[in-house]
Amino acid sequence: MPKLKPEYYLNHDVIFLAKNLLGKILFTEKNGEITAGVITETEAYLGEDDKASHAYGGKRTLRTEAMYLPGGFCYVYLCYGIHHLLNIVISQKNDPKSILIRSVEPYLGLPVMERRRDMTVSSKAISSGPGSVCKALGIDMTFNKKSLTGERIWIEESESSYNAEDIASTPRIGVDYAGEHAQLSLRFYLRNNRFVSKIKG
Repeated sequence: MPKLKPEYYLNHDVIFLAKNLLGKILFTEKNGEITAGVITETEAYLGEDDKASHAYGGKRTLRTEAMYLPGGFCYVYLCYGIHHLLNIVISQKNDPKSILIRSVEPYLGLPVMERRRDMTVSSKAISSGPGSVCKALGIDMTFNKKSLTGERIWIEESESSYNAEDIASTPRIGVDYAGEHAQLSLRFYLRNNRFVSKIKG
C-alpha cells in the first residue's frame, strides 16, 4: 500500500487525523529489520492552547523543538526516564500540534517484535500502550525529528476502513495535571481490537 503523502500531515485538524490514522500501518526500519503495526489507538494534542501539551503556552525547549517542525516529522521523548513515546507532528511549521501513537496491532516482523519485548504476539501487552509500541517497533531517540516520508519510519494506507461507530473516544490517559483539559475526549481507539491500552474505570 502507498505511503501517506507529505501533505497528509499538514492538515491542522488534529482530531480528524487522530481518528483517521486508526487502521493505518506504522513501519520502522532499524538495523536492517523492518517491523510494522496497525495503529489501533491515538491521542490528540492541540498545541499551545492545550494544557496537556508539552507546547502549552508556547513553551519551546530543546526537547519540544520537534513539535514546531512542519507536519510529517516524529517527536520522540523519554517518559519518566524509561519509556520512549512516539508522537506524529501535524499541521504547519510553528503550530505544535501532535498525535501520540498509543497502541498498534502487530503486523510485520513479528519474530523481531517478540525478541524485543521478550513475549509472544499473542499477548496484547506486546504493543498496547505508547511505551510498548516504541519497544516493539524499535523506536528510540534516534527517531526524533525523523521524517515520516523517509526510509526509517513511515505510515502506509491500509485495505481496512472504519466508520464512526467503529471508533470510541475517552479522555486522554495520564494527563491529570492538565486541569479541565484532562477531561477532553481526545483519546481514540478501535472498539473491536484488543491491542489497546486498558480503559479507565
